[in-house]
Parts: sequence; structure tokens; C-alpha cells
Amino acid sequence: MDNNERSAYPHPGDFKVMRPEYTDLEDGFLVASITITPFKVTGRSSSKAGARRAALYMAEQTYKEYHPSYRVINPYPSEFTDQEGQAWKLLSPLQREQLGDYSFTDAEGEEDSADIEQMLMWDVRPVQQ
Repeated sequence: MDNNERSAYPHPGDFKVMRPEYTDLEDGFLVASITITPFKVTGRSSSKAGARRAALYMAEQTYKEYHPSYRVINPYPSEFTDQEGQAWKLLSPLQREQLGDYSFTDAEGEEDSADIEQMLMWDVRPVQQ
């Protein structure tokens, strides 16, 4: 049996070289659409760069549907501080099933959690070290 999984769906890396089309939404968010005919991925975020990152993450998620053995690349490190000084920490696999992917402390000092899709929508970015 051939170990290389094949499908008509493009590899997620193929979407990285394509230029997105952006749409401004009335709620202040933007949508990036990346098309490799006939396939299209979209991502929503508060910035163009965030929307592009969200679309690329969706390309990975969709590719995994076609290739279940594919490992989706987490766009964030396991622990990091974002550009606004917020500390984020990757939760354990068991916690992720119930809470989300990362934990953080909100403005009121309460611990909260968010999944990667939410973080991309909020345009959370690690500080460059």
C-alpha cells in the first residue's frame, strides 16, 4: 500500500503562497478568502494578518478531514505572552476537550480559556523574542 495519502484537496502549504481576498464586515472584523480552484478557505479576524492566519489554519483543519493521519500545526507555542502582555498557556488534552485550547487571566483577574479559532479571530499574536 502507498504510504503517501493522495487527494484532490491541496496541501495546506499550497494556500500559503496564494494572495487572500479580504472582505470588511459590518461588525469591524475582516474575512480573508484564499482560493485554489475549486477549493476555498476563509478566516475571520480583527486584522488582515489575523484573517489570513485564520484562513491558513482552516486549510489545515480541512486537509485533516481528507487525511486523518495529518497533524495540524498549532500556530501558537505552548506558553507565550501576547503583544498586550497577556500570558497564555496550552491546556492538557483532557482540559481542552471541555474548556478550549489555551488558558489566560481576563481583565477581572479570572482564569478563562479560548480555543485556537477564537484566538485567531481576536488576532492574538505572541511577542517576538
